Amino acid sequence: MSVIIDSFPSSNGRYQADYAIVAVDVIRASTTVVTAATLGRKCFPVTSVEEALQKRAELPDCLLAGEVAGIKPDGFDLNNSPSHLARRTDVHRPLVLLSSSGTKLMVQSGATGAAYVACLRNYKAVAAHIGNRHERIALLGAATQGEFREEDQLCCAWIANELRRFGHQPENQRTLNLIEQWRRASARACATGNSAAYLRRSNQLDDLNFVLAHVNDVPLACQLVNGEVLPITVISELPRPKPPAARRRLAA
Repeated sequence: MSVIIDSFPSSNGRYQADYAIVAVDVIRASTTVVTAATLGRKCFPVTSVEEALQKRAELPDCLLAGEVAGIKPDGFDLNNSPSHLARRTDVHRPLVLLSSSGTKLMVQSGATGAAYVACLRNYKAVAAHIGNRHERIALLGAATQGEFREEDQLCCAWIANELRRFGHQPENQRTLNLIEQWRRASARACATGNSAAYLRRSNQLDDLNFVLAHVNDVPLACQLVNGEVLPITVISELPRPKPPAARRRLAA
């Protein structure tokens, strides 16, 4: 069993056939998606403004959220903001979410095989759910302007480190290096990169604070199925214990 860390779109299509894919865009799309699922809100990632408006025609009561190059498109109800979404009470309204990179990764990942959405809120739940279900797992960060951002490296590395407890081995040196670089890091490391700097410049610190304040607090593995994010409650799925003989050999 193996795990690999890579980034989108440079990974475009590389892992579709043989891997379960975990889409990660901590700041902010995957955090928004997981927050929606936590609230019991249906969620549909899309790849363009046109697709979002088409979805609104199908679901007239939906909530349009998202950004293009950081700007909320005309006619949308709110930005790609997990903190703003968490404060809303209209949870009966399905969320249609668009982001510059993250939702594109989600849609492509869910098109042909097993795909999940992860952020810092549910990284352990995702690892626990997929660890014994998939032989090969690709953890893909949604690169912004071609950059594999620190917060996504950290989240992917945390998930990969959890997966090692299930027997998944890093497929390449880069994956191993990222695990070693980030596995002991604090979530505060997310506050130092370009994504966090953008939120500061654009007076959207509520979202940065939300990300940093919500770590491993959601027992949901969010799976992409037919264009929708479906929450799966993870109660307790720990690695299978090694048989006694194997433990004795390791201790010898």
